Amino acid sequence: MSDDEMNIDDVAAGGAIRRKGGESASASAEATYDRVESTNTKESDIRAARSVEGWIVLVTNVHEEATEEDLQDKFGEFGEIKNLHLNLDRRTGYVKGYALVEYETMAEAQAAIDGASGSPLLEQVIQCDYAFVRPPPSGPKKRGNRGRSASPKRR
Repeated sequence: MSDDEMNIDDVAAGGAIRRKGGESASASAEATYDRVESTNTKESDIRAARSVEGWIVLVTNVHEEATEEDLQDKFGEFGEIKNLHLNLDRRTGYVKGYALVEYETMAEAQAAIDGASGSPLLEQVIQCDYAFVRPPPSGPKKRGNRGRSASPKRR
C-alpha cells in the first residue's frame, strides 16, 4: 500500500494535516485541523457529559417506599422531566435506593442538582449528581509494563 492510500498524520508548521486515502498531497495539504476550546469555565460544565437523549441526574439515598409520583413532584419543579427511572428490587418489590431523572437541558439538570441535593424525600436526605461525567482532562494514565521484566530476546 502506498502512502496516499493510507491515513497518514503529518505535522507541519501550520498544525496537523491529515491525508485521507485516495487524495493527492496537494488536496490534503489544504485541510488543517485545530482544537476547539470550550469557552465555559464553570466546574459543572467541565465535569458533566450529555447522554444520547438528554442530561441524566442520578439521585441516591431514595427511600425504599418512594414512588414515581413522589419523584415527579420533587424534581418536576426544576424543569420538564423527559424520563424517570425508579429501579425496584425483584425479590422485595421495594426501591433499590436510587433513581435516574432525565432533563432536556443542562440548565434544568443543574437546577435539580443544586435544588434537590441535600433535601429530604420521605424522611431521607437525597443526594444528586450527573449520571455521566467526563474523564479528567489528562486522559487515562499509561501503566507501562506493570512491573514485568522484558523477555530475554528484548533485553
